[in-house]
Amino acid sequence: MTTFYVVRHAAHDWLGRGFAGRQPEVALNAQGRQEAEALVQRLAGVTLDAICCSPQPRTQQTAQPLATARGLPIGIEADFDEVDLGEWQGRTFEEVREQQAWKDWLAHRGSARPPGGEPFREVARRAGAGLRRLVQAHPDQHVLVVSHGDVIKAMVANVLGLSLDNLESFDIAPCSVSVIAMGSDWGQVRLLNSLGPVA
Repeated sequence: MTTFYVVRHAAHDWLGRGFAGRQPEVALNAQGRQEAEALVQRLAGVTLDAICCSPQPRTQQTAQPLATARGLPIGIEADFDEVDLGEWQGRTFEEVREQQAWKDWLAHRGSARPPGGEPFREVARRAGAGLRRLVQAHPDQHVLVVSHGDVIKAMVANVLGLSLDNLESFDIAPCSVSVIAMGSDWGQVRLLNSLGPVA
């Protein structure tokens, strides 16, 4: 069994106002840096054997204080990358909220695709494949995975067997921790969206 501590990146200036997407210049703001530092104490009681992050700098910045404290390298895993948002990247929510594609994204995620972007079912496929690969690479170990809100929602939906159309029914907050245990042919969500200490 592999235990995953799945963390959404900490706060940045795009949160709540628009689509940061894969813009390389998006970095943690002051609040986010505090959240990343606090993660060291929040996970103080947790054994970690490896740290894996999305290719986006904000996930690596979130993991860095913990990686430094534990003396662990940060591995980059493309399967946990942010959704390719196509034409929505760099735009505000206000700019797209009347688009039918956005309404479909909220209500029918399993079949939705941002204009010019990645079908969400592909996000779910690659996120699940990434976790399964890490189960093989880290049997009986504890792995920190730092990714993005919708990608983490897809991981949780995969494990629970939820329809991707129901992703708006739960939240994954910035710097929240969710715990997923997985074996070669099973998975179990053991904690969801925690903002406090994790034991």
